[in-house]
Amino acid sequence: MSANTELKKKPVNFSNILLGAGLNMFEVTSLGQPLEVVKTTIAANRQFSILQAFKHVWSRGGVFGFYQGLIPWAWIEASTKGAVLLFVSSEVEYRARTFGAGNFTAGITGGVFGGLAQAYLTMGFCTCMKTVEITRAKQAVVPGQAPQSAFQVFLDIYRKEGIRGINKGVNAVAIRQCTNWGSRFGLSRLAEQAIKKISGKGEHDSLSVVEKIGSSMIGGGLSAWNQPIEVIRVEMQSKTNDPSRPKNLTVGKTFKYIYEQNGIKGLYRGVTPRIALGVWQTVCMVGLGDIAREFVGKLTGDIPQAKGH
Repeated sequence: MSANTELKKKPVNFSNILLGAGLNMFEVTSLGQPLEVVKTTIAANRQFSILQAFKHVWSRGGVFGFYQGLIPWAWIEASTKGAVLLFVSSEVEYRARTFGAGNFTAGITGGVFGGLAQAYLTMGFCTCMKTVEITRAKQAVVPGQAPQSAFQVFLDIYRKEGIRGINKGVNAVAIRQCTNWGSRFGLSRLAEQAIKKISGKGEHDSLSVVEKIGSSMIGGGLSAWNQPIEVIRVEMQSKTNDPSRPKNLTVGKTFKYIYEQNGIKGLYRGVTPRIALGVWQTVCMVGLGDIAREFVGKLTGDIPQAKGH
């Protein structure tokens, strides 16, 4: 029986929805949100060094400052985007294999479609509100007046700009997510093949947990090449009163604004915590995701992925 014939018998695996939600909740509640806060702070305040960003975040609540935007926005986003990512990427990657795609091509294809589905189905308003929550200290506050709560800011944006305001920057989010997860899945699969060759394993031999996590770390770290898109996304969604910033920002206008303000270096601000975040996210969603799917597959008698995955 051919590999493709065997693959076509696999049913849609809806358990990936629950697995994805659980893994992404773990990722964001552990190291994910602190790294996200530091990365976003540097991207929004491009004059900051990493040390200055840490001090700034600490000044906003100590340890709790590193979890700004976690509740409710990051939790809502994580539970939904994780479910969408693992389900869509797994199904698309699997279908790509039925058409004869190799590990690298199938991984990129699954990641791209998973990232796009994340952005347009679940991430738009949550990512926007997380960024507002992290960056709204840049707003001028009237002396003696308490700053607005996260929900007040949400309602204020909705009243002024409607759904489009809440989803501001969603196209930048989509570009970021499809390049993020296309790179993370694809490069992780490439790293898996390299590790198999180095260790003398065959195409259909399984990787150990350490090897699987190591592959994910490589894929996640190398995927920070698209940092300019992330800086553009943060600028589009940040809450600021800078009079020099153009109105009605598009991706192109934002790129020009950042370049004129901070040069090419400005487009790569926050890349160090972004690399760390990319490594952690990829370990959780690719490495641990594969391990979890294999475990569930053994329990249910189903094989969640193609041989050699």
